[in-house]
Amino acid sequence: MASPLKQFKARAFSRPGVRKAYEELENEFAFLDEVLKARASSGLTQAQLAERVGTTQSAIARLESGAGKPSVATLQRYAEALGYRVEIKFVKSRSLTSRSTRRAKTRG
Repeated sequence: MASPLKQFKARAFSRPGVRKAYEELENEFAFLDEVLKARASSGLTQAQLAERVGTTQSAIARLESGAGKPSVATLQRYAEALGYRVEIKFVKSRSLTSRSTRRAKTRG
């Protein structure tokens, strides 16, 4: 028997546009998953992490929920408090070609 989450996703994805919207948020979900795994592996609560970062538990909860857009400096403080470092890299998107990016530049 499929888990309730799998059943929910199957029903949701059968609705028009839901799968596309979900896929558009894939990078955000992946980012949040990394953030949550890092804190879970440290064994710290949000309150304990907030104390190390020098912020409030509610600020940590907002960051972990995806509400708002944290700065790179905030992410660095979060990572360092957990014994990690932040790496930012650009990964070539398969959906863009050099031709389509040139058109986008000339419009802007």
